[in-house]
Amino acid sequence: MSARRAILPPVALRLLHTSDWHLGRALHAESLLPDQAFALDRLVEVLREERPDALVVAGDVYDRAVPPAEAVALLDDFLVRIAELGIPVVAIAGNHDSAERLSFGARLLAARGVHLRGELGAARTPVEIAGKGLVYALPFVDPEVVRGLAGDGEAVRGHAAAMEHVLEAVRADAAARALPTVLVAHAFVQGAAETPDSERPIAVGGAGAIPPSALAGFDYVALGHLHAPQEVGPGARYSGSLLKYSFSEATQEKAVFLVEVERGRAAARAIPLGARRDVVRLEGTLAELLARPALARHARDLVEVTLDDEGYVFDAKRRLETRFTHVLNVLRREAGAGGRGTFAERVEGAGRDELRLFDAFFETVTGALPGPEHRAIFSGALQTVERRERAA
Repeated sequence: MSARRAILPPVALRLLHTSDWHLGRALHAESLLPDQAFALDRLVEVLREERPDALVVAGDVYDRAVPPAEAVALLDDFLVRIAELGIPVVAIAGNHDSAERLSFGARLLAARGVHLRGELGAARTPVEIAGKGLVYALPFVDPEVVRGLAGDGEAVRGHAAAMEHVLEAVRADAAARALPTVLVAHAFVQGAAETPDSERPIAVGGAGAIPPSALAGFDYVALGHLHAPQEVGPGARYSGSLLKYSFSEATQEKAVFLVEVERGRAAARAIPLGARRDVVRLEGTLAELLARPALARHARDLVEVTLDDEGYVFDAKRRLETRFTHVLNVLRREAGAGGRGTFAERVEGAGRDELRLFDAFFETVTGALPGPEHRAIFSGALQTVERRERAA
Protein backbone atom coordinates (compact mmCIF):
# COMPACT_ATOMS: atom_id res chain seq x y z
CA MET A 1 0.00 0.00 0.00
CA SER A 2 1.51 3.31 -1.07
CA ALA A 3 1.97 6.11 1.45
CA ARG A 4 -0.39 9.04 1.05
CA ARG A 5 1.48 12.16 -0.17
CA ALA A 6 1.13 15.09 2.25
CA ILE A 7 -0.42 18.26 0.84
CA LEU A 8 1.84 21.11 1.91
CA PRO A 9 0.43 24.60 2.50
CA PRO A 10 1.65 27.30 0.08
CA VAL A 11 4.89 29.01 1.11
CA ALA A 12 4.45 32.77 1.52
CA LEU A 13 6.54 35.23 -0.48
CA ARG A 14 8.68 37.17 2.03
CA LEU A 15 9.68 40.69 1.01
CA LEU A 16 11.56 43.44 2.81
CA HIS A 17 9.88 46.74 1.85
CA THR A 18 11.70 50.07 2.06
CA SER A 19 11.65 53.38 0.16
CA ASP A 20 12.71 57.01 0.03
CA TRP A 21 16.40 56.63 0.77
CA HIS A 22 17.19 60.07 -0.72
CA LEU A 23 20.89 59.27 -0.91
CA GLY A 24 22.90 62.51 -1.00
CA ARG A 25 20.38 64.57 0.97
CA ALA A 26 21.38 67.22 3.49
CA LEU A 27 19.47 68.70 6.43
CA HIS A 28 20.05 72.44 6.81
CA ALA A 29 23.37 72.03 4.91
CA GLU A 30 24.45 69.14 7.20
CA SER A 31 25.42 66.15 5.04
CA LEU A 32 23.48 63.00 5.89
CA LEU A 33 25.66 60.63 3.88
CA PRO A 34 27.34 59.14 7.02
CA ASP A 35 23.88 58.62 8.53
CA GLN A 36 22.65 56.98 5.33
CA ALA A 37 25.69 54.69 5.24
CA PHE A 38 24.93 53.65 8.83
CA ALA A 39 21.28 52.88 7.95
CA LEU A 40 22.27 50.85 4.89
CA ASP A 41 24.75 48.87 7.00
CA ARG A 42 21.90 48.05 9.35
CA LEU A 43 19.71 47.11 6.40
CA VAL A 44 22.37 44.62 5.25
CA GLU A 45 22.34 43.12 8.76
CA VAL A 46 18.54 42.77 8.67
CA LEU A 47 18.70 41.11 5.25
CA ARG A 48 21.35 38.71 6.50
CA GLU A 49 19.29 37.84 9.59
CA GLU A 50 15.82 37.63 8.03
CA ARG A 51 16.80 36.17 4.62
CA PRO A 52 13.73 37.48 2.76
CA ASP A 53 13.04 36.31 -0.78
CA ALA A 54 13.67 39.84 -2.10
CA LEU A 55 14.25 43.47 -1.17
CA VAL A 56 11.91 46.04 -2.76
CA VAL A 57 12.78 49.74 -2.84
CA ALA A 58 9.77 51.88 -3.76
CA GLY A 59 11.49 54.89 -5.29
CA ASP A 60 13.47 58.04 -4.45
CA VAL A 61 16.68 56.08 -4.17
CA TYR A 62 18.57 59.35 -4.73
CA ASP A 63 17.61 62.81 -3.53
CA ARG A 64 17.99 64.45 -6.94
CA ALA A 65 18.21 63.56 -10.60
CA VAL A 66 21.98 64.17 -10.72
CA PRO A 67 23.21 62.70 -7.42
CA PRO A 68 26.64 63.48 -5.94
CA ALA A 69 29.39 60.97 -6.64
CA GLU A 70 29.50 59.91 -2.98
CA ALA A 71 25.81 58.92 -3.11
CA VAL A 72 26.37 56.85 -6.27
CA ALA A 73 29.32 55.09 -4.61
CA LEU A 74 27.20 54.37 -1.53
CA LEU A 75 24.47 52.71 -3.62
CA ASP A 76 27.05 50.76 -5.62
CA ASP A 77 28.63 49.37 -2.44
CA PHE A 78 25.23 48.41 -1.03
CA LEU A 79 24.08 46.61 -4.18
CA VAL A 80 27.33 44.64 -4.39
CA ARG A 81 26.88 43.42 -0.81
CA ILE A 82 23.26 42.39 -1.41
CA ALA A 83 24.19 40.58 -4.62
CA GLU A 84 26.80 38.65 -2.63
CA LEU A 85 24.06 37.60 -0.19
CA GLY A 86 22.09 36.23 -3.14
CA ILE A 87 18.98 38.26 -2.26
CA PRO A 88 17.21 39.76 -5.31
CA VAL A 89 16.56 43.51 -5.34
CA VAL A 90 13.70 45.27 -7.13
CA ALA A 91 14.05 49.08 -7.08
CA ILE A 92 12.08 51.72 -8.98
CA ALA A 93 12.69 55.38 -9.82
CA GLY A 94 10.75 57.93 -7.79
CA ASN A 95 9.95 61.55 -8.58
CA HIS A 96 13.38 62.60 -7.21
CA ASP A 97 15.29 60.12 -9.38
CA SER A 98 16.37 60.28 -12.99
CA ALA A 99 14.75 57.22 -14.58
CA GLU A 100 17.54 56.92 -17.16
CA ARG A 101 20.39 57.26 -14.67
CA LEU A 102 18.92 54.86 -12.12
CA SER A 103 18.33 52.17 -14.75
CA PHE A 104 21.79 52.47 -16.34
CA GLY A 105 23.21 48.97 -16.76
CA ALA A 106 19.91 47.42 -15.67
CA ARG A 107 20.06 44.50 -18.10
CA LEU A 108 23.54 43.55 -16.91
CA LEU A 109 22.60 43.90 -13.25
CA ALA A 110 19.47 41.80 -13.67
CA ALA A 111 21.73 38.78 -14.27
CA ARG A 112 22.94 39.25 -10.66
CA GLY A 113 19.39 39.60 -9.32
CA VAL A 114 19.43 43.41 -9.13
CA HIS A 115 16.39 44.74 -11.01
CA LEU A 116 16.44 48.53 -11.45
CA ARG A 117 13.34 49.85 -13.18
CA GLY A 118 13.17 53.44 -14.40
CA GLU A 119 11.12 53.14 -17.58
CA LEU A 120 7.35 52.65 -17.62
CA GLY A 121 7.41 50.30 -20.58
CA ALA A 122 8.68 47.35 -18.51
CA ALA A 123 6.02 47.66 -15.80
CA ARG A 124 3.82 44.92 -17.25
CA THR A 125 6.70 42.42 -17.18
CA PRO A 126 6.99 41.13 -13.59
CA VAL A 127 10.06 39.90 -11.78
CA GLU A 128 9.46 36.35 -10.58
CA ILE A 129 10.85 35.79 -7.10
CA ALA A 130 11.95 32.29 -6.05
CA GLY A 131 8.92 30.70 -7.74
CA LYS A 132 6.79 32.14 -4.91
CA GLY A 133 5.42 35.37 -6.36
CA LEU A 134 5.57 38.11 -8.98
CA VAL A 135 6.69 41.70 -8.44
CA TYR A 136 5.46 44.39 -10.85
CA ALA A 137 7.83 47.35 -10.68
CA LEU A 138 6.08 50.62 -11.61
CA PRO A 139 8.36 53.70 -11.56
CA PHE A 140 6.98 57.18 -10.89
CA VAL A 141 4.19 57.86 -13.39
CA ASP A 142 4.61 61.24 -15.10
CA PRO A 143 1.41 62.15 -17.01
CA GLU A 144 3.45 63.88 -19.72
CA VAL A 145 5.43 60.70 -20.37
CA VAL A 146 2.27 58.58 -20.38
CA ARG A 147 0.57 60.90 -22.86
CA GLY A 148 3.55 60.47 -25.17
CA LEU A 149 3.38 56.68 -24.85
CA ALA A 150 -0.39 56.63 -25.35
CA GLY A 151 -0.29 58.92 -28.38
CA ASP A 152 -3.53 60.53 -27.18
CA GLY A 153 -3.11 63.66 -25.10
CA GLU A 154 -6.84 64.02 -24.41
CA ALA A 155 -7.26 60.53 -22.98
CA VAL A 156 -4.66 60.97 -20.21
CA ARG A 157 -4.98 64.05 -18.03
CA GLY A 158 -3.60 64.14 -14.48
CA HIS A 159 -1.87 61.56 -12.33
CA ALA A 160 -4.95 59.46 -11.59
CA ALA A 161 -5.74 58.99 -15.29
CA ALA A 162 -2.07 58.32 -16.10
CA MET A 163 -1.77 55.73 -13.34
CA GLU A 164 -4.96 54.00 -14.47
CA HIS A 165 -3.77 53.94 -18.08
CA VAL A 166 -0.49 52.25 -17.12
CA LEU A 167 -2.01 49.87 -14.56
CA GLU A 168 -4.72 48.59 -16.88
CA ALA A 169 -2.30 46.27 -18.67
CA VAL A 170 -0.39 45.45 -15.46
CA ARG A 171 -3.58 44.53 -13.62
CA ALA A 172 -4.74 42.34 -16.50
CA ASP A 173 -1.48 40.42 -16.46
CA ALA A 174 -1.63 39.98 -12.67
CA ALA A 175 -5.20 38.65 -12.85
CA ALA A 176 -4.10 35.84 -15.16
CA ARG A 177 -1.36 34.62 -12.78
CA ALA A 178 -1.61 31.85 -10.22
CA LEU A 179 1.19 33.15 -7.97
CA PRO A 180 0.76 36.02 -5.44
CA THR A 181 1.28 39.44 -7.04
CA VAL A 182 3.01 42.54 -5.64
CA LEU A 183 2.94 46.06 -7.07
CA VAL A 184 5.83 48.41 -6.24
CA ALA A 185 4.84 52.02 -6.95
CA HIS A 186 5.77 55.62 -6.15
CA ALA A 187 2.70 57.81 -5.79
CA PHE A 188 0.57 59.97 -3.49
CA VAL A 189 -2.57 58.10 -2.46
CA GLN A 190 -5.61 60.20 -1.48
CA GLY A 191 -6.21 60.25 2.27
CA ALA A 192 -2.63 59.42 3.24
CA ALA A 193 -0.88 61.58 5.84
CA GLU A 194 1.77 63.91 4.41
CA THR A 195 4.82 65.25 6.22
CA PRO A 196 5.08 69.06 5.85
CA ASP A 197 8.30 70.46 4.30
CA SER A 198 9.75 66.97 3.75
CA GLU A 199 8.31 65.46 0.57
CA ARG A 200 8.57 67.23 -2.75
CA PRO A 201 5.00 67.71 -4.07
CA ILE A 202 4.19 65.56 -7.11
CA ALA A 203 1.83 68.25 -8.39
CA VAL A 204 0.20 71.50 -7.21
CA GLY A 205 -2.55 70.99 -4.64
CA GLY A 206 -4.19 67.57 -4.82
CA ALA A 207 -3.75 67.18 -8.59
CA GLY A 208 -1.03 64.58 -8.09
CA ALA A 209 -3.12 62.25 -5.91
CA ILE A 210 -4.52 58.90 -6.99
CA PRO A 211 -7.54 57.14 -5.42
CA PRO A 212 -6.89 54.02 -3.30
CA SER A 213 -9.05 52.07 -5.75
CA ALA A 214 -6.32 52.50 -8.39
CA LEU A 215 -4.20 50.01 -6.44
CA ALA A 216 -6.74 47.18 -6.50
CA GLY A 217 -5.92 43.85 -8.11
CA PHE A 218 -2.70 42.99 -6.24
CA ASP A 219 -2.06 40.97 -3.11
CA TYR A 220 0.32 43.61 -1.74
CA VAL A 221 1.19 47.16 -2.81
CA ALA A 222 4.61 48.45 -1.68
CA LEU A 223 4.41 52.24 -1.84
CA GLY A 224 6.98 55.01 -1.76
CA HIS A 225 6.85 58.84 -1.74
CA LEU A 226 5.36 59.72 1.67
CA HIS A 227 7.88 59.67 4.52
CA ALA A 228 5.55 58.61 7.33
CA PRO A 229 5.10 54.82 7.61
CA GLN A 230 1.39 54.08 7.18
CA GLU A 231 -1.16 51.67 5.78
CA VAL A 232 -3.49 53.27 3.21
CA GLY A 233 -5.73 50.30 2.52
CA PRO A 234 -5.90 46.52 2.86
CA GLY A 235 -2.53 45.24 1.68
CA ALA A 236 -1.25 48.69 0.66
CA ARG A 237 1.45 50.40 2.70
CA TYR A 238 4.03 53.19 2.71
CA SER A 239 7.23 51.99 4.37
CA GLY A 240 8.28 55.59 5.01
CA SER A 241 11.71 57.10 4.50
CA LEU A 242 15.02 55.52 5.50
CA LEU A 243 15.83 58.40 7.90
CA LYS A 244 14.22 61.51 9.35
CA TYR A 245 14.73 64.09 6.62
CA SER A 246 13.15 67.16 8.22
CA PHE A 247 12.40 68.40 11.72
CA SER A 248 8.70 67.83 10.99
CA GLU A 249 9.57 64.10 11.01
CA ALA A 250 11.16 64.27 14.47
CA THR A 251 8.45 62.19 16.18
CA GLN A 252 8.17 59.54 13.45
CA GLU A 253 9.46 56.02 14.03
CA LYS A 254 11.41 54.91 10.96
CA ALA A 255 11.53 51.26 9.95
CA VAL A 256 11.54 48.77 7.09
CA PHE A 257 8.74 46.21 6.77
CA LEU A 258 9.03 42.46 6.44
CA VAL A 259 5.94 41.40 4.49
CA GLU A 260 4.61 37.89 3.97
CA VAL A 261 2.40 37.73 0.87
CA GLU A 262 -0.02 35.00 -0.12
CA ARG A 263 -3.00 34.99 -2.43
CA GLY A 264 -5.48 37.47 -0.93
CA ARG A 265 -3.40 38.14 2.20
CA ALA A 266 -0.40 40.19 3.27
CA ALA A 267 0.98 40.56 6.79
CA ALA A 268 3.64 43.17 7.61
CA ARG A 269 6.03 43.52 10.54
CA ALA A 270 8.04 46.69 11.24
CA ILE A 271 11.79 46.33 11.80
CA PRO A 272 13.45 49.52 13.13
CA LEU A 273 16.91 50.23 11.72
CA GLY A 274 17.98 52.75 14.34
CA ALA A 275 19.97 55.85 13.47
CA ARG A 276 23.51 57.14 13.81
CA ARG A 277 22.08 60.46 15.03
CA ASP A 278 18.51 61.37 15.92
CA VAL A 279 16.64 64.42 14.58
CA VAL A 280 15.01 66.25 17.48
CA ARG A 281 13.14 69.41 18.38
CA LEU A 282 13.91 71.02 21.75
CA GLU A 283 11.99 73.81 23.48
CA GLY A 284 12.63 76.02 26.48
CA THR A 285 14.62 78.99 27.67
CA LEU A 286 18.32 79.08 26.92
CA ALA A 287 19.18 78.50 30.58
CA GLU A 288 16.85 75.49 30.80
CA LEU A 289 18.23 73.89 27.66
CA LEU A 290 21.82 74.29 28.84
CA ALA A 291 21.08 72.84 32.28
CA ARG A 292 18.38 70.16 31.90
CA PRO A 293 20.10 66.78 32.66
CA ALA A 294 17.74 64.70 30.51
CA LEU A 295 18.89 66.51 27.36
CA ALA A 296 22.46 65.19 27.63
CA ARG A 297 21.53 62.30 25.33
CA HIS A 298 21.04 64.77 22.44
CA ALA A 299 24.62 66.07 22.52
CA ARG A 300 25.43 64.59 19.06
CA ASP A 301 21.95 64.67 17.55
CA LEU A 302 20.68 67.02 14.83
CA VAL A 303 18.79 69.66 16.76
CA GLU A 304 16.24 72.39 16.13
CA VAL A 305 15.64 74.68 19.10
CA THR A 306 12.66 76.90 19.86
CA LEU A 307 13.57 79.47 22.51
CA ASP A 308 10.99 80.68 25.04
CA ASP A 309 13.12 83.53 26.39
CA GLU A 310 11.62 87.00 26.59
CA GLY A 311 13.66 89.63 24.83
CA TYR A 312 16.68 89.23 22.60
CA VAL A 313 19.10 86.36 23.33
CA PHE A 314 22.66 87.22 22.35
CA ASP A 315 24.64 84.59 20.39
CA ALA A 316 22.07 81.89 21.12
CA LYS A 317 23.24 79.37 18.51
CA ARG A 318 26.90 79.43 19.58
CA ARG A 319 25.95 79.09 23.24
CA LEU A 320 23.66 76.15 22.52
CA GLU A 321 26.45 74.47 20.55
CA THR A 322 28.53 74.23 23.70
CA ARG A 323 26.14 71.45 24.70
CA PHE A 324 24.58 70.30 21.41
CA THR A 325 27.24 70.03 18.72
CA HIS A 326 24.81 70.05 15.77
CA VAL A 327 22.31 72.88 16.33
CA LEU A 328 20.97 73.33 12.81
CA ASN A 329 18.13 75.79 13.43
CA VAL A 330 17.15 78.22 16.19
CA LEU A 331 13.63 79.66 16.35
CA ARG A 332 11.85 81.97 18.76
CA ARG A 333 8.46 81.30 20.24
CA GLU A 334 6.00 83.74 18.68
CA ALA A 335 4.22 85.29 21.64
CA GLY A 336 1.15 86.54 19.79
CA ALA A 337 2.16 90.20 20.29
CA GLY A 338 -0.29 90.91 23.10
CA GLY A 339 -3.39 90.25 21.02
CA ARG A 340 -2.01 92.10 17.97
CA GLY A 341 -1.74 88.86 15.96
CA THR A 342 1.16 86.73 14.76
CA PHE A 343 4.18 88.23 13.03
CA ALA A 344 2.96 87.03 9.62
CA GLU A 345 -0.50 88.55 10.22
CA ARG A 346 0.98 91.87 11.33
CA VAL A 347 3.33 92.03 8.34
CA GLU A 348 0.39 91.44 6.02
CA GLY A 349 -1.65 94.12 7.80
CA ALA A 350 1.19 96.66 7.74
CA GLY A 351 1.33 96.75 3.95
CA ARG A 352 3.98 99.29 2.93
CA ASP A 353 4.01 101.11 6.29
CA GLU A 354 7.71 100.74 7.18
CA LEU A 355 7.29 101.86 10.80
CA ARG A 356 4.56 99.27 11.47
CA LEU A 357 6.76 96.61 9.86
CA PHE A 358 9.63 97.69 12.12
CA ASP A 359 7.36 97.48 15.20
CA ALA A 360 6.31 93.93 14.29
CA PHE A 361 9.90 92.81 13.64
CA PHE A 362 11.31 94.44 16.80
CA GLU A 363 8.66 92.90 19.06
CA THR A 364 9.09 89.44 17.49
CA VAL A 365 12.86 89.54 18.10
CA THR A 366 12.96 91.21 21.53
CA GLY A 367 9.56 90.43 23.04
CA ALA A 368 8.78 94.14 23.60
CA LEU A 369 7.60 97.07 21.51
CA PRO A 370 10.29 99.54 20.37
CA GLY A 371 10.69 102.69 22.44
CA PRO A 372 10.81 106.28 21.07
CA GLU A 373 14.61 106.10 20.77
CA HIS A 374 14.42 102.91 18.66
CA ARG A 375 11.81 104.42 16.35
CA ALA A 376 13.90 107.59 15.99
CA ILE A 377 16.98 105.60 14.95
CA PHE A 378 14.96 103.54 12.46
CA SER A 379 13.26 106.65 11.00
CA GLY A 380 16.64 108.37 10.61
CA ALA A 381 18.09 105.36 8.82
CA LEU A 382 15.03 105.15 6.56
CA GLN A 383 15.33 108.82 5.61
CA THR A 384 19.01 108.34 4.76
CA VAL A 385 18.20 105.44 2.46
CA GLU A 386 15.44 107.42 0.73
CA ARG A 387 17.77 110.43 0.14
CA ARG A 388 20.40 108.15 -1.42
CA GLU A 389 17.80 106.51 -3.65
CA ARG A 390 16.59 109.91 -4.91
CA ALA A 391 20.18 111.04 -5.55
CA ALA A 392 21.08 107.87 -7.49
